[in-house]
Amino acid sequence: MIVVVSCRGPLYKPPEVEKLTDHFSRLSVNQSYNVFYGGSNIHMSNNGSSAEIILDKSSGSGLISKDKYYYGFFNAALKLPAHFTSGVVVAFYLSNSDVFPHNHDEIDFELLGHEKRRDWVLQTNLYGNGSVHTGREEKFYLWFDPTLDFHDYTILWNNHHIVFLVDNVPIREVVHNTAISSVYPSKPMSIIVTTWDGSEWATHGGKYPVNYNYAPFVTTMKGIELEGCIKQQNSSISCSRRSTSSSLDPVDGEGFMKLSQQQMTGLDWARRKHMFYSYCQDVKRYKVLPPECTAS
Repeated sequence: MIVVVSCRGPLYKPPEVEKLTDHFSRLSVNQSYNVFYGGSNIHMSNNGSSAEIILDKSSGSGLISKDKYYYGFFNAALKLPAHFTSGVVVAFYLSNSDVFPHNHDEIDFELLGHEKRRDWVLQTNLYGNGSVHTGREEKFYLWFDPTLDFHDYTILWNNHHIVFLVDNVPIREVVHNTAISSVYPSKPMSIIVTTWDGSEWATHGGKYPVNYNYAPFVTTMKGIELEGCIKQQNSSISCSRRSTSSSLDPVDGEGFMKLSQQQMTGLDWARRKHMFYSYCQDVKRYKVLPPECTAS
């Protein structure tokens, strides 16, 4: 159903889905993150419950979680920069490249800025065990204007599957099966949020670089949820859940092992109406598709 028509075209209302974000407590930014880089371009507000992450001509900037997590539910509510944002990249992702530089895991949301009159693009990707030579990108147009308000971007990662969700609507599911097991992310990761200059590739393969006449590019973040098994300094893994007294892995229960029928409906809607690129359909790039693309 079309609910708004604007200069960017129709904005669509997604199907009703379970709100997984309601299962966990929301945290402030300063409870959860440390400065990753570009500290002068990070501005805390509302007593640390939110933060502005800024790109300007001097630097990009980023935050990194205070803990490393093995499996979990990770959310950030983001409001993106408006106007001419070509070449700008806002990333919300999991990575352990600092610990495993040649064998790292990564799970990515990358929001790619746009040239005039074009919308932001949402790209998802993942690597496991250093499998960076095979890109597993999928790209989507959003069904809302991400510059007008905050929207939830969520990564669910457990032994059963990885699910990317936007406002609780699943847009991509990577099932942990035999075909993908060798490259399935398997080591504790940090959660990172950055804004940076991706002029060389982000907007139409680098056709439109960042125009700093429109700077600063300000991304505002709040609505933090970080629930998972935390890697301790002695390398042990401690599973706890802030929102209850349970000591169980918070994302290994029945509601997180597989998508419900309602969530499957949302996933189908998002992929049919809004996905415009999948590596599994890119036969020009891959003469032989990665094995998970053809697994039954």
